Amino acid sequence: MYKLVLPFALAAALPCHAQAQTPPFAIAAPGPMKTDVPAMSLLAPTMAPGQPSSAPLDQAAPAGAPLLLAGALARVLQANPDLRAGVHEISAQAGAVMQAGMAPNPELATVVEDARESTRSTTVQLNVPIELGGKRAARVNAAQLGQDAAGAELAVKRNAVLATARAAFYDVLAAQQRLHIANASLALADGALAAASKRVLAGKNSPVDETRARIAAASVKLDLAQAGGELASAKNRLAALWGGSGREIGHVDGQLGHLPAQPTLPHLMAQLDAAPALRLAQTELARRQALAQVERAGRVPDLTVSIGAKRDGQAGRNQAVFGLAIPLPLFDRNQGKLHEALQRGEKARVELDGARARLTSELAQAHEALAVAREQARLLNDDILPGAQSAYEAARTGFEYGKFALIDVIDAQRTLLQARLQHLRALADAHRAAADIDSILGAQGATQTVE
Repeated sequence: MYKLVLPFALAAALPCHAQAQTPPFAIAAPGPMKTDVPAMSLLAPTMAPGQPSSAPLDQAAPAGAPLLLAGALARVLQANPDLRAGVHEISAQAGAVMQAGMAPNPELATVVEDARESTRSTTVQLNVPIELGGKRAARVNAAQLGQDAAGAELAVKRNAVLATARAAFYDVLAAQQRLHIANASLALADGALAAASKRVLAGKNSPVDETRARIAAASVKLDLAQAGGELASAKNRLAALWGGSGREIGHVDGQLGHLPAQPTLPHLMAQLDAAPALRLAQTELARRQALAQVERAGRVPDLTVSIGAKRDGQAGRNQAVFGLAIPLPLFDRNQGKLHEALQRGEKARVELDGARARLTSELAQAHEALAVAREQARLLNDDILPGAQSAYEAARTGFEYGKFALIDVIDAQRTLLQARLQHLRALADAHRAAADIDSILGAQGATQTVE
């Protein structure tokens, strides 16, 4: 009798800490949100042990459609090599559970005494080993806990991969928006260059101003090239999670400006006991304790019952044979293996305490990073971006009327570009911190993020 830990393999955990909080200057990809294929519909055939999916990846979204967060996570759940390997490990552990419940095979033995036919005696007997001390039950329990540990390990991998995929998706969104900002900044630089050229031709400004404007435009072109390279790299990192290439990702559609929610730290700490990594450590401790019980049961010697028949050629008759054998535990009482198992159990207990301390620290750090990123995004959106935009508009208008120098316009433009990039970076950092929290705690209720 064995059990298969399917909930770990079939549960599709998606990111959870998000609610719409779009500020006036929040950056969002153009176009309405679309509904993508649910992750569970793609995950179910793939995550069944021993039955890898053969569905092509392009079924996750229609050809040419923008890639949504749900579609990216579905592709990761369908084709990530680490997750597929974890499913096969669970299936392999099912075989271990099956084998642990098997009884030892009986032995058929024959003994021939004397080579002369007239005085030869032949004995045929069946030796049946009988396990004592609860060995089989202990083995089955340990094997079942080993399967549970494989399922818990898959849950940890799944949450880590999904958190990485979510962060990579928002990195693509941020890189995509940075490219858009770089294009807009280039248009502003070209406009400033055109205005400077007109004033130089009219004799109102020095040719040095035109040179400065050309240098500023060239600098923005460098930023544009760098933004294009970062977008390609971000797409490659995302596609690598499902074994693909960044070239197959076109436009990415999402709400980067929708900041993740900020739960309180006590609320997050209250969920720590259900964290997948902590459950894995707890399951490993239980498995080690079960293995110690296996070794403890091994100290009880097994019994071998023999039954058979003996043909005595000299007497010309058959005789029944009965036997009983039991080892004498005079020297080997399995004490070494029992000591090893007990110490490994203590090691697992210490590792559980260490995992709890590590997760507590990581959760507090992720919570603080999310709070800092949200505050930075709010300040940049509410105070710095409007001020930088107003300063640039005033400098450009004043330059056109001859009240400001070109250097003032270039400085205002550079300040506006930096503020936009800082705002973009703060938004990406907020989503990355939320993904870290999801990776630690799991992703309960995550479909609220993508619906």
